[in-house]
Amino acid sequence: QVQLVESGGGLVQAGGSLRLSCAASGRIFSAWSMGWFRQAPGKEREFVAVIRWSTGSTTYADSVKGRFTISRDNAKSTAYLQMNSLKVDDTAVYYCAADRYYSGSNRYEYTYWGRGTQVTVSS
Repeated sequence: QVQLVESGGGLVQAGGSLRLSCAASGRIFSAWSMGWFRQAPGKEREFVAVIRWSTGSTTYADSVKGRFTISRDNAKSTAYLQMNSLKVDDTAVYYCAADRYYSGSNRYEYTYWGRGTQVTVSS
């Protein structure tokens, strides 16, 4: 069983930066992937980024490419999402997800989820 806990959300002005963390309580094996999703009020939960634990390879949503960076710390079983040049449209609850076999953008394929952390970007 894996438990995920997000942290690092908050209020920031447009153009600012935040770094989110997702700490996994169980051991993340090399085949796992960890992803970030977000959900704005009244909208569907959408894919943001994913990192494959063994290779470090990453995939991003077009809306965040060039602004967000996902990374991981193997020793700490923690994934990070560095968010730069934040926009008002980035305002959402950000969720961390993990799966042993899946590494894509479909939220329904992820087995484990955190409770989310609020990110609010003001104009």
